[in-house]
Amino acid sequence: METLKRNMMLVLFMMGTLMAMALNASNAKADSCPAFLDHDLRKLHSSDVINLCDVAWGKPVLVVNTASHCGYTGQFEGLEALHKEYQADGLVVVGFASDDFRQEAATESEAASVCFKNFGVTFTMIAPGPVTGADANPIFREIAAQSTAPRWNFTKYLIDREGKVVQSFPSRIRPDDPELVRAVESLL
Repeated sequence: METLKRNMMLVLFMMGTLMAMALNASNAKADSCPAFLDHDLRKLHSSDVINLCDVAWGKPVLVVNTASHCGYTGQFEGLEALHKEYQADGLVVVGFASDDFRQEAATESEAASVCFKNFGVTFTMIAPGPVTGADANPIFREIAAQSTAPRWNFTKYLIDREGKVVQSFPSRIRPDDPELVRAVESLL
């Protein structure tokens, strides 16, 4: 009986230690994640929310402002290919639907259809919202502070593991452009 009590106490001690370690790791991550990534963002055509600190902190991130009815909308295909090619290596691709340039779908449902049905997008897409000016979401306000605000749809920003914008690519640079691919690979 005495041995059973000692073993139970040892198990409880070990569980407490593991829980404390997990809590400390979680707090360390939250403490080191840049504030601009620490926001709950609603996914496109969903009630689900994500926090970029939870899904992207410590990983390279490709952030793109998107639109459903733009001459560059076909770039969803290339973004999906990048996502599939490099997600196992840690790349996180996040698209932000925006109507800042008046080319987003009339409804969120239609925007989701363009992304998910027409182009088979599986990377994270964020619900429509502003990406330029004073009303820009916190991610794009910080991107503009570190780099430049998007001038058009499908501007792409590569963010390193520490949350610094290391390079931006204008709309005309396609996701399969060797320069963009090299920049992604350099962060993996």
